[in-house]
Amino acid sequence: MNKKNLFMIALAAGAMVLSSCASKKELESCRLENKELTANYQDTKEQLAASRARVTSLEEQLEAQKKAYAALQRSLDQSLTNSSQNNISIEKLVDQINESNQYIRHLVEVKSKSDSLNLVLQNNLLRSLSNDEKKEVDVQVLKGVVYISLADNMLYKSGSYEISERASVTLSKIAKIIMDYKDYDVLIEGNTDDVPITRQNIRNNWDLSCLRASSVVQALQNDYGVDPKRLTAGGRGEYNPLTTNSTEMGRQRNRRTQIIITPKLDQFMDLIDHAPDGD
Repeated sequence: MNKKNLFMIALAAGAMVLSSCASKKELESCRLENKELTANYQDTKEQLAASRARVTSLEEQLEAQKKAYAALQRSLDQSLTNSSQNNISIEKLVDQINESNQYIRHLVEVKSKSDSLNLVLQNNLLRSLSNDEKKEVDVQVLKGVVYISLADNMLYKSGSYEISERASVTLSKIAKIIMDYKDYDVLIEGNTDDVPITRQNIRNNWDLSCLRASSVVQALQNDYGVDPKRLTAGGRGEYNPLTTNSTEMGRQRNRRTQIIITPKLDQFMDLIDHAPDGD
């Protein structure tokens, strides 16, 4: 066989190897793209579910207001019927209605202000997060409460409740938002999947979820100066899942820590103290 033939055979063999490599790269690229699309699809489904929940909440509030109005109307009709018997003047009844309406308007104003502050808080936090952080941090406002959900593989060292180094930057951004909104209380809530824990000195998933929440609370207090009087740590173990635990992706989503930011309870108590007296 002459040199020319040998050269042609070698060239053909090289082309086949390169083609095989290219096919493997394309296959791996397709797999990665499919995985990313699957994750995006899951996120979209959850965002849709959250939106539906918000619509349901608004519908419930509207229905409650309709019932309150109907009850007020019935009270007015009854009062007018019994006014002669109870010696209640029309002027006094009108004053009572005006006082009730003023209180209702006050409640609406307070709720509107709270909702606006929550949306500003959410937007400020989202703007401070990098694109990579947004993949592992979910921020939502539901029923007047801000929920910040953090994946456990970002927050903690593997199989542990110790805060990882790469979580420090994200926690510092969240701590700054918490410090800016001093009239809000903060609940840190740990959640796990349903796989039993087998580590020494950790009895079960209840322990693990509480320890993880406590680690975040202490980091916010000791590393970032958040007032501990505003902080509460709690664990819900495996009993508050977002989705099924039958798949690895589902278990991964259920392993999370939530930072829940709410208006202080005494603000609501002040509203109750100022409620109008009814006869």
